[in-house]
Amino acid sequence: MSDGKNTAIRSAAIFGASGGIGAALVAELAERGAGQIWAGSRSAAPVTGATSFAFDMMKEASIADAAAMMRSNPPDLVIVASGVLTLADGSGPERTFKRLDSGAMAEVLALNTIGPALIAKHILPMFPRNNRAVFAALSARVGSISDNGLGGWHSYRASKAALNMLLKNFAIELARTHSEAVVLGLHPGTVDTGLSQPFQKGLPEGQLLSPQESAQSLLDVISSVGPEQSGCVFDWKGAEIPA
Repeated sequence: MSDGKNTAIRSAAIFGASGGIGAALVAELAERGAGQIWAGSRSAAPVTGATSFAFDMMKEASIADAAAMMRSNPPDLVIVASGVLTLADGSGPERTFKRLDSGAMAEVLALNTIGPALIAKHILPMFPRNNRAVFAALSARVGSISDNGLGGWHSYRASKAALNMLLKNFAIELARTHSEAVVLGLHPGTVDTGLSQPFQKGLPEGQLLSPQESAQSLLDVISSVGPEQSGCVFDWKGAEIPA
């Protein structure tokens, strides 16, 4: 882990600021005194203490426009807090390969994997070459291949495993030119949001986190990680998740 040096946040961007975790990250960044906070959502709804912007994970042009807007004050912390587990039509994660549907799989991959990758495409070139900058995306423990003992949730697991691989790729490429840059996957825990609500029944007491608790923990993890951990995935407690 890093010794925490040079972790002051001058400018931060949250993609997915209207979600439970994203909104909590914006609030916590403001509490911690981040100089500039960009808060992105599909609606660009106003967010107290932040500059709102619109983006759509399914439309690369909107991501490019958002990055161009930030170019005058580029972020040194970017967190992709968007993601999907249950689709808008109510389709949940598949418990068996018999329920696989190509359209649903494509949508999950587009939102959980391709969208974050396109954000990286347009944001990473703005990172400073000699100063600390962090790109993080919310991942999940179920994206670990070696830690998969239950199976199921095929599209979701695959989308997060693919995301983790891309983050590792980006970390390797970025390290060649940006010695202080960090790329991370973050598992936020089981958080009390709409995404996890259908799956909260039967959770052990104390395992369900509030968005605020998760956001505080994730920012603590980000501040403690150095370039030598770039490309890894960590949970909200700071423990590395195996690939």
